[in-house]
Amino acid sequence: QVQLVESGGGLVQAGGSLRLSCVVPGRSFSWLVMGWFRQAPGQEREFVACISWSSGMTYYTDSVKGRFTISRDNAKNTVYLQMNSLKPEDTAVYYCAIARVGNLPSGSNWYDYWGQGTQVTVSS
Repeated sequence: QVQLVESGGGLVQAGGSLRLSCVVPGRSFSWLVMGWFRQAPGQEREFVACISWSSGMTYYTDSVKGRFTISRDNAKNTVYLQMNSLKPEDTAVYYCAIARVGNLPSGSNWYDYWGQGTQVTVSS
């Protein structure tokens, strides 16, 4: 069982910033893409961003483009989500996940392993 460990969530005012981290212990070469998803109360889990471990190519959902940045540190087996200009509608539990396909998937069904999530709350 792969255990991903997210951190960095918290309470922030609108317009503020947070940086989420996801540590992937013992990374396998079959794990090609790391993604971030989020789930607000009463809503379905939605894709936020993903990044290729090898190329660093990224893909974002439209609502976070220009505000969020996904990055990775291969040496530390860590993926980050820098979130700037946060809005109340960004409030959710944020999850990192691993995909074994390399085409930067946005569908959650492509992701095999998930973290426990970290809460992000943006106050207005």
